[in-house]
Amino acid sequence: MSQQPATYRAVFGSSEFRRLWLAHTLSVAGDQLARVALTILVYDRTASAGLAAVTYAVSYVPDFLGGALLAGIADRYSRRGVMVATDVARGVVVAVMALPGVPLAGQVGLLVVVQLLAAPFSAARQAVLPDILRGDSLVIGIGVISMTYQAGLVIGFGAGAVVVDAIGAAGALWVDSATFALSALVIRFGVRAHPPAPGAAPTVRRRRWSGVTRGWRLVGGNPRLRALLVIACCSGFYVVPEGLAVPVADEIGAGTAAVGWLLAANPVGTVLGMLVLKRISPDRRLRLLGPLTVASSLVLVPTGWQPGLVVLVLLWTASGAFSAHDMVTQAAYVAEVPPEERGHAVGVAIASLRAAQGLAIVVSGLVAQLVSPIVVITAAAVLGTVVGAGASLSWARASSGQASSGQASSGQAPPPADRGSIDRGEAGDEVAG
Repeated sequence: MSQQPATYRAVFGSSEFRRLWLAHTLSVAGDQLARVALTILVYDRTASAGLAAVTYAVSYVPDFLGGALLAGIADRYSRRGVMVATDVARGVVVAVMALPGVPLAGQVGLLVVVQLLAAPFSAARQAVLPDILRGDSLVIGIGVISMTYQAGLVIGFGAGAVVVDAIGAAGALWVDSATFALSALVIRFGVRAHPPAPGAAPTVRRRRWSGVTRGWRLVGGNPRLRALLVIACCSGFYVVPEGLAVPVADEIGAGTAAVGWLLAANPVGTVLGMLVLKRISPDRRLRLLGPLTVASSLVLVPTGWQPGLVVLVLLWTASGAFSAHDMVTQAAYVAEVPPEERGHAVGVAIASLRAAQGLAIVVSGLVAQLVSPIVVITAAAVLGTVVGAGASLSWARASSGQASSGQASSGQAPPPADRGSIDRGEAGDEVAG
């Protein structure tokens, strides 16, 4: 029997989710403000657009290492503790960045530390969501988190510079530090401890390298997780237009004002797509996962025909709408993983996504120095369509194989366990994102 989609009312009916969402919103706002502030600060001190761009990029690169090396912490300690502790640590580091006299190189180095600490928080938050939200509510909850992030990007790009101009770069960093402190308080007093699941504790005594590779072994040995991870990493292909929006606007003669429309197209489309997917039954969403993955890149192929600005914006918005399948992918991924392994598995996903997206943007930017940016986007779209089709077939085979063995999963969390003693005696407090 097909299940009915969950409602936003049901999702926000969970007080724990509301508080996690509030903490997430605070961190997204503060992070965007800090990125813009530091980028402006670098440009003001060096008058180098290149160094300013590199500084902004540096704020994303550490997620790859953090996901690979630190995310497993979320499986070894209280997940609330991990979120609170990393929030406090990031708040302190950002406050140091805001102090007068800290050299520019030191500020950039501290920014790397802040982003490294983001991985354990994200892993802990994703690992705890299946314990807070059940069934289709998990999918909708992840969608809400994603929509908040997308909205934060759109608003942050526009409002960040205005706020920094009003209060200065140092003031913006102090605001970011305060958002981490508020997030830590919200999580500490609004979320239950969520101690490590049974079977996770022995990880502490394993060799360090074994802990780092544990998530990779888990994902590599599970066909469904492998397929879902490749589907998620296909975003590396359809994120290319975002990195080339400026030269594309110049190539089609649309002018600088068009850049904002092109940059906003994907996140706006993603939000619209999530709103539509929410109305589709959970079982059907999983069946659409493969076709939506292919469509996310396929719809970008007509970019090569060099249409006008309006058509380009519509195509890129459609790609964003199809890419809304990411909320289904995430929910199916975390629900597939045993509770004691979620932090490691989420770490693999964080590292893989950052590698795929970062490499795609860097390579496309370099190639665009040699050929037309329109050609680069078209080539990425074609390649993404082919890889997406292969990932979709792998997902279909893995899903049908599990269904035939009577173990089919609809991407939902397992039934609730007894939570009677979860709130007591858990030490350690950490992160937000």
